[in-house]
Amino acid sequence: MENTISKRPTIVDIARVAGVTPKTVSRALNDAPHVSEKVRQKVKEAAAALDYHPNIAAQSLIARRSYLIGLTYERPSPSYVVELQNGALSRLEAGRYRLVVLPFSQVTSRQEELGKLLLRAGLDGVLLAPPACDQPLLLDMLDRQKLPYARITPHSELDRGLVVTMDEVAAGEAVAAHLLTLGHRRVAIILGDPSHAASIGRMDGYRRAFEKAGIAIDQDLVVTGDFTFDVGYRVALELLRRTPRPTAILAQNDDMAVAAMAAARELGLAVPQDVSVAGFDNSEVSRTAWPQLTTVNQPVREMAWDAADRLIAALDGESEPQEPRRRDHAHELLVRASTVPPPA
Repeated sequence: MENTISKRPTIVDIARVAGVTPKTVSRALNDAPHVSEKVRQKVKEAAAALDYHPNIAAQSLIARRSYLIGLTYERPSPSYVVELQNGALSRLEAGRYRLVVLPFSQVTSRQEELGKLLLRAGLDGVLLAPPACDQPLLLDMLDRQKLPYARITPHSELDRGLVVTMDEVAAGEAVAAHLLTLGHRRVAIILGDPSHAASIGRMDGYRRAFEKAGIAIDQDLVVTGDFTFDVGYRVALELLRRTPRPTAILAQNDDMAVAAMAAARELGLAVPQDVSVAGFDNSEVSRTAWPQLTTVNQPVREMAWDAADRLIAALDGESEPQEPRRRDHAHELLVRASTVPPPA
C-alpha cells in the first residue's frame, strides 16, 4: 500500500520516505551532531524529492527561539537606510533568520522606551545603527536582559558587544583635506544631527585637516543641516547668499550635499565652476547626481552584512572565543566632478 503524502509535506512524510524517525529527520535537516553522513544524505534527498520547505514558525516553537533579528535606526537619509537594510537582508537571505526593521525617533532622549520596544519584540538579537549604538542606558538594558546585539559604527565603549566600525575622524579629515589642497579657503560646513556621534566624529576630522593646513575654520560658515535634504537645502541657500559666498561646501552626508547643489542651481550658480560641493557616504544619490558627487565611501552595506553575520554566528554558537569583538572597515575618498579649484 502506497504512503499517503499530504499536500504540504512534513518531516513525518520525509521520515516515511527515508525510513527513519521524525526526530532523526529534524536532526539531519538542522545539521545536528550524532547523525551519520549516510542518513543525513538520505533524509535530504527525500526532502528534495518531496519539495519540502521548513516551517519557520514551527521551528521557532520547538527551539523556543523566534529567529528574528531586529534592526533599529533613527531617521537618517533614505539612501543610508536602504544600504543598511540591504546589507542585513543579504546576509539573512538564505538562512532561517528574518529581519524586523524598527525605526525609532529621538533615540537619545527615549533610550528606555526603545529598550522596552526591543525587549518586547521577541527578538533573538538586534543590530544597533546610529545613534542607538552609542546609548549607554539602552546597552545596559539589553545586557541585563541578555539580548545579544551588534553595534554598527559606534564611537564610544568600543569594547562593548559586537562592534563593526569605521574611522570617521580620518574619513572627515580626508575629504576636508581634499578641498583645502585644491586651494579652497572659504569652506562652508553643513553638519548633521548633533545628537549623532558620527556628526561629531566627522567634524573632528575636518578640524584636524584645517589645523594641519594652518587654516582657521570660519565658524560663521558652520551650520546644522540635520542629515536631511530639506534642511540641507534651506541652510545651503542661506550660505550661498552671503557676501563673500563660500567657494566650497562640505556636507556631512550625500543628501545634504545634493541639496546644496540644488540650492546653488536655484541661485544661478554652477557646480563646480562657481562652488565645489563634497558629501559623505557614497550613497546612490551621489552617483546619480549631476555632476557626480565627490564623497567618502562609507561601506554601509558591507558593515551591516558583517554585523548581521557576526551576530548570527554568536547566536548559533559558531563564534571562536579568541575572535576579536571589534572589526574595522576602511573608508575611501572618491574624487568626482563636483570639486575643482576655486574660481580665480
